[in-house]
Amino acid sequence: MHNQQQNQHFQSSSQMPAEISHGGHELFDAHEAIGGLVAGMEQYLFYEQHIQDPELKTILNKQKAYLTQVYNSLVETLKTGQEPAVKVQTYNFSQPSNNTIYGMQPSQPKKPAQSLNEINDECISGFMMGCLKSCASAFTLAALESTNPVMRRVFADSIPNIIEMAYEIFLYQNKHHYYQVPQLKQEDMQNYINAFQPIQNQMPH
Repeated sequence: MHNQQQNQHFQSSSQMPAEISHGGHELFDAHEAIGGLVAGMEQYLFYEQHIQDPELKTILNKQKAYLTQVYNSLVETLKTGQEPAVKVQTYNFSQPSNNTIYGMQPSQPKKPAQSLNEINDECISGFMMGCLKSCASAFTLAALESTNPVMRRVFADSIPNIIEMAYEIFLYQNKHHYYQVPQLKQEDMQNYINAFQPIQNQMPH
């Protein structure tokens, strides 16, 4: 009798309307992730008026437009449980080169800005990077907790694009020496690179 009641419960659950086919953990993490995205978009709005470099302003506006579409797709999926009208698009960054400048150059020690006049493009590009890293982490957690397959897919498909946006910011920062990349000594680097070896091909059993 108990098993029969359980089966009836499972049947009724699977026949729920699409808009309520979300688990509790999924909703908590989706709200956290979408709320973080909203905060990031609002921060972009604030940063825009303080940017000096037209190139950084162009990147910000392109990213803001993309994030707006991601936001709309997530909200639609959250409300309907169904495929959004606009699927996740591929984000193509606008940096002309993806060459990284390696090595450290001497620079003055940094300290927190004490007035708004000290907030510059180096600060703003760092803030943008922080927003994107936070979103990528929150989206990953939300995707892993999503029981609705469409919700999971929209979060999961957005993550590589947010990573691409963060890479775009990194390239901008690196080009302007805001984000320097130290390297290990050649010998140490080779030791790390050669620390693993592939498994030899084995015939399937």
